[in-house]
Amino acid sequence: MNIGGAALAGAAMRAGLIDEYVIATHPVLVGGGTPFVASLDSWVNLNLVQTRAFPGGVLAARYETRR
Repeated sequence: MNIGGAALAGAAMRAGLIDEYVIATHPVLVGGGTPFVASLDSWVNLNLVQTRAFPGGVLAARYETRR
């Protein structure tokens, strides 16, 4: 299942329901906005599983939650 949206994703993270994260980084800097990951109760330890570069500079990194 994919989760989008800061509030729903944050709630799922706090509940420990996420097994895998795919984070796409776009080569654009912005000066504000809503953080996707709000404050958490504790660290979320991750293991890097895969990276992929796309044309235009977008990078995707796939992580598994370390339990």
